[in-house]
Amino acid sequence: MSLKKNILANYAGQIYVTLIGIAILPIYVKYLGAEAYGLVGFFAVLQALFNLLDIGLTLTMSRETARFRGGATDSLGYRRLVRALEGVFLIVALVGGIAMLSASGYIAHDWLQASHLTIAEVQTSLQLMAIIVAMRWMCGLYRGAISGSERLVWLSGFNSMIATLRFVGVLPLLMFVGVSPTIFFGFQFGVAVIELAGLVFYAYRLLPDIPRGQRLPWDWTPLKPVIKFSMTIAFASSVWVLVTQTDKLVLSRILPLAEYGYFTLAVLVAGGVMAISAPMSGAIMPRMSKLEAEGDHAGLIRLYRHTTQLVAALAGAASITLAFCAEPLLWAWTGDRFMAHQAAPVLILYALGNGILAIAAFPFYLQYAKGDLRLHLIGNAVFVVLLVPSIIWAASQYGGVGAGYVWLSMNLISFVAWSPLVHRKFEPGLNLKWYVRDVLVIVLAAAAAGYCLNAIVPQSNNRAWQMSAVMVFGLVVLLAGAVASSTVWKWVQAQLRQRPMKQEELI
Repeated sequence: MSLKKNILANYAGQIYVTLIGIAILPIYVKYLGAEAYGLVGFFAVLQALFNLLDIGLTLTMSRETARFRGGATDSLGYRRLVRALEGVFLIVALVGGIAMLSASGYIAHDWLQASHLTIAEVQTSLQLMAIIVAMRWMCGLYRGAISGSERLVWLSGFNSMIATLRFVGVLPLLMFVGVSPTIFFGFQFGVAVIELAGLVFYAYRLLPDIPRGQRLPWDWTPLKPVIKFSMTIAFASSVWVLVTQTDKLVLSRILPLAEYGYFTLAVLVAGGVMAISAPMSGAIMPRMSKLEAEGDHAGLIRLYRHTTQLVAALAGAASITLAFCAEPLLWAWTGDRFMAHQAAPVLILYALGNGILAIAAFPFYLQYAKGDLRLHLIGNAVFVVLLVPSIIWAASQYGGVGAGYVWLSMNLISFVAWSPLVHRKFEPGLNLKWYVRDVLVIVLAAAAAGYCLNAIVPQSNNRAWQMSAVMVFGLVVLLAGAVASSTVWKWVQAQLRQRPMKQEELI
């Protein structure tokens, strides 16, 4: 399969799924109400927490599929591994699903703070969530087999179709049948069945045939050679889940369900900052690894600095725009001034924290390319030890705003204190240039433009005009950051001279 097509398909699919999820959110809140949307937010937390049980098996499935296609294993060995992983996934799905079903009564009565929804309705919704999460967990195995086979164009299209069903397909039910959360999650259950069936069908089409006369009973043995790789990935993945979901879990217990819905809305919008940077990481990490394998260290550092500047401009502009325009944007988007007022302070803090995180991820890309994740694992462990109790305390005392301050502060501390250690180990002498030329100059230029614009852009009672003003605001902030980028200036100069810019001229 074409690498270029796969990359483009990944970008297109991710952008589509992200945009449709954000665009449809105000309609959900309008029909379901803030409390029921709080259940949707809790559903997202349950799915993320369930991934703690993955222990790296999804990525292992993808890697071993790729190795089979490269001739590293034979058909029978690969099929035995698939069968072993299917057994593990099924056991985890059953145990996890039954545990969530059993806990649904406690969560409905004692954890979630519902005031308008009945306990029975909340519990039924939670039971549906448990079944859906278990089925979507099983989907991970077959997605791994499909991605390892490099059928990413098909997978991207299928994911987009499922996202459309999940987000848009439910609207006729909400409009014409009923707006209860049980109707919403009942429909999501049907979509989950379609998703699992489609992935199983296509994955099995890609699996090699079982040699004549061979049987495939479940056996633990095929998992032994891959367990070390799985556990390494599992630790990093588990840390990431804890980092990104602890605040949401704690607040689901503390906040009234309606307020939790506002918090979820703000965090979802702030997540758009990370969605901007995520496709970049997927594209540059393999290229940086390739440059390192080829011994082109200078090329690796040029790419590292060049893409840092691009993400600093993009993620910086997005986070600064959200910080300055949080309440006008939320009002123009949802049409609900009360909701916009409630969610705006949380959006500001999480948007700024996510902007810092998008840039702070680059030292990890450098470690990944070097094949040495020891500092990354240590740093993440320290981060979790500090973040989790801080989030619990701040969320308990000050709600979503308290969690937002901790999120912003911890990411800033990590960026300032940890990144220099990574640079000192892998590229001595780079740190100051990276901070000043590749990050601070760009972000400060964007922030200055945002500050000036915020003083002169008037507020409007027309939602369309207000949204247009926010978009123009963001474009000007992005332009200011781009103008401060040395990479952009050298590209412009090369274009004016009407010649292509050489790679060594990027930085």
